[in-house]
Amino acid sequence: MLSEKNLQYPFLMACRREPTEYTPIWLMRQAGRYMKEYRSLRRRYSFLQMCKTPDLAAQVTLLPIEAFKLDAAIIFSDILIPLEPMGIELEFIKKEGPVIHHPIRETKQANRLRMIEPEEDLPFLMEAIRIVLRELKGRVPLIGFSGAPFTLASYVIEGGHSANYLLTKSMMYRNRPFWDSLMEKISEMVIRYLNAQVRVGAQALQLFDSWVGCLSPGDYEEYVLPFSKKVIQGIDRGVPLIHFATSSSALLRKMKAAGGDVIGVDWRINLGEAWERLGYDVAIQGNLDPAILVSSPERVEKEVKRIIDEAGGRPGHIFNLGHGILPNTPVENVAALVNLVHEYSSK
Repeated sequence: MLSEKNLQYPFLMACRREPTEYTPIWLMRQAGRYMKEYRSLRRRYSFLQMCKTPDLAAQVTLLPIEAFKLDAAIIFSDILIPLEPMGIELEFIKKEGPVIHHPIRETKQANRLRMIEPEEDLPFLMEAIRIVLRELKGRVPLIGFSGAPFTLASYVIEGGHSANYLLTKSMMYRNRPFWDSLMEKISEMVIRYLNAQVRVGAQALQLFDSWVGCLSPGDYEEYVLPFSKKVIQGIDRGVPLIHFATSSSALLRKMKAAGGDVIGVDWRINLGEAWERLGYDVAIQGNLDPAILVSSPERVEKEVKRIIDEAGGRPGHIFNLGHGILPNTPVENVAALVNLVHEYSSK
């Protein structure tokens, strides 16, 4: 449960749509490849080693908090990490990204997936959260996260990232018993995983449905919404939850129906229009195009001011990118962005 002190963080206040002195900001992949300190560590350790070594994961989590005046930290990990103890063989290959060996494409495979006990199966993540909380000493809140059922299912069916999700959609349309079995199993895992992060101290959660934007609104409603809703209803409601997807402009109202205190939006829709579609009874997160941070300072300033102006001074806006920071982003642009958001929104 959140303490009285925790309740006063601008980030958490915005999650609850309470007025704040300025618009809080954090950035997806804020602990990542654009920082030289991260790249230095990455030359010495594999990505999975960094995720599974609590001291390293904590160190990486804290790098951007030490460098910038961000309003929240997010634990360093990957959405695919909890799939391994379910019995899914995972590898991160240089320049290719995550690869799932032996993809799951039959009902009997889905039924064999093991249900995790997060504290026992993923102790390194729980310890990393504890370390980060000790090191933060209350400066900013810590966000825990998980992939959402559809996005995780797409990975295990496709065997990795996909351009068109043809295999995933084919399974959805042609083999409903398989789809339901897989989504049910993953949904239960996500509930357990997120609740375990809350138990060890995470003060907010983000559910990443990164690839669900490939679906039509009708398909989302039929094949995804019931499972996302189940997950969100099963999570400890003592902390706020951000429900995020990319390419989701057509899905916003249905995402809201699935649940979440905050709906995260990408740059493919203006923030003002997105919030109007959602209704002002929910907070919103977003939505600068990450590519803008690789452009000129003048363009960054113009876009930041536009987004904040579109929020209209309503309580409940959390500034973020529409997806993760790009690896070639200049560090000085990130610092300037954070300062600009704080300064412009506080006027």
